[in-house]
Amino acid sequence: MKFPKYDYADMVRAQYRMLTEGLGVRHMRLIMGTSMGCMMSFMWGEMYPDFESALMPLACEPIEIAGLNRMWRQMLIDGIEKDPAWNGGNYATEPQQGLRTAASILVIAGAAPLNFQKTYPTRQAAVAHVEQAVPAYIREMDANDTIYQFDSSRNYNPWPELGKIKAPLTWINSADDFINPRNLPVPQQALKRMRKTARFRLIPESFDTHGHGTHTWAKFWKQDLSALLARSR
Repeated sequence: MKFPKYDYADMVRAQYRMLTEGLGVRHMRLIMGTSMGCMMSFMWGEMYPDFESALMPLACEPIEIAGLNRMWRQMLIDGIEKDPAWNGGNYATEPQQGLRTAASILVIAGAAPLNFQKTYPTRQAAVAHVEQAVPAYIREMDANDTIYQFDSSRNYNPWPELGKIKAPLTWINSADDFINPRNLPVPQQALKRMRKTARFRLIPESFDTHGHGTHTWAKFWKQDLSALLARSR
């Protein structure tokens, strides 16, 4: 836990340096990201407005992470840090109870009610999924790294500078996203702050959508991507 606490701006600057200094890239045709990458897409548009020809953020909001979105992230961090085995970050083995709390929250945050009802229609199927999904998360997690990941969103807030974005932008959310609720008025308000080349579309909820994870299924947005590329250069 002595490692510096990075944030999203640090990540975007590091990516920019990797591209420009490391790879010699001078311009990006498209910057596209999902979830955390969605938030970084908005930041790219503000921090380096002349570096990209198009932006496609999927599954986020361009506002400060507050309300329920902040609460579940904080509960995830607290769940790890309140486990005595975490030991201030100086653990010899992973704090299993803390990671179980974090993994359980992640399963809920990524859930899709209609899809889950279709896929796990019985009590036994639902329980079996949880008993498989939570340990699978835990096996891939490191406690301190998880804390750093979720803490890095602490000062994310592109809202005040949305007007700096120059590149044509297509922003996609899904209606069954627990993390970015469909009834927030943010998209309509955000579009008023951006250029007329900004677009927003909400993917309707269905038994085939995947909640927050809908961003991973290209069939839901590939036509939007083609249209964005066609109207930008």
